Amino acid sequence: AVIAQAFVGNRNIVADAAADLTAIKERDPSNTEILTPFLYFKGFVALQGQRVAHWLWHHDRLHLARHIQSRISEVFGVDIHPAARMGRSIMLDHGSGLVIGETAVVEDDVSILQNVTLGGTGKDTGDWHPKVRRGALIGAGAKILGNIEIGVGAKVGAGSVVINTVAAYTSVAGIPARQVGKRHFNLPGITMDQTLSEPEYTI
Repeated sequence: AVIAQAFVGNRNIVADAAADLTAIKERDPSNTEILTPFLYFKGFVALQGQRVAHWLWHHDRLHLARHIQSRISEVFGVDIHPAARMGRSIMLDHGSGLVIGETAVVEDDVSILQNVTLGGTGKDTGDWHPKVRRGALIGAGAKILGNIEIGVGAKVGAGSVVINTVAAYTSVAGIPARQVGKRHFNLPGITMDQTLSEPEYTI
């Protein structure tokens, strides 16, 4: 009943879920249809639960939103704060170990692999989590910390620790993360191109 109330209260929740399913179908080479992720992919299911929790959070039902967050974390191993702002056409591949903090923003067309953290850097308050812009790709195990921006079409290599803003259409890797290769001009969150050595282009 609570979920149905959220769906009626914000019809974009269902539309966003459909866009997420389409994104998985188009980006995940292990899957060619939408029924399997709808039923079994914990990244997808966890994200839809967060969308409901987000609606509850903004309707002053904070404890119920927290309860949904807690159950998602317990069942799926995915911990997304109810207040985090999630776009559409997002793929949370595998989902296991994913943590997204309260003031984080993940825009449209982003893909995030397992064991990623979008976290803070201590006891900062206010706005203290990363902003991941449209079409970015975050590799497995990456840790992105603080109120920094991962620019449009940026790419973060697996296992990287990112503590500074990443420019648009730039690939970074390492601990701490540094730019690698040349700038690119596509949206790796859609193409799923995880290579870090890019050919040079000019505008």
